[in-house]
Amino acid sequence: MLILKIVALGPIHGYAISQRIQQISRDALRVQQGSLYPALHRLENRRWPRAEWHASESGHDAKFYTLTKAGWKQLETETAQWERLAEAIGLILRTAE
Repeated sequence: MLILKIVALGPIHGYAISQRIQQISRDALRVQQGSLYPALHRLENRRWPRAEWHASESGHDAKFYTLTKAGWKQLETETAQWERLAEAIGLILRTAE
């Protein structure tokens, strides 16, 4: 879900996805490259992001990801599921002993 959300913000390459997650979470979340690229590959196989090769800021070619229509739908589904789960956990945590 987090990768899809970052990709939804606009075309972005893999390394920048991990940097953006770390930045937005104020260093609370770090996605290692060894986890990120296999996850991106799985998402691509499901056709949620589309990847195209472009020159990065450093001048090297990199795969830039954008969300497909199916990716937007999946992000919406996963966000709704997360909100339900977070609310349920909140209810339990707020329960008085």
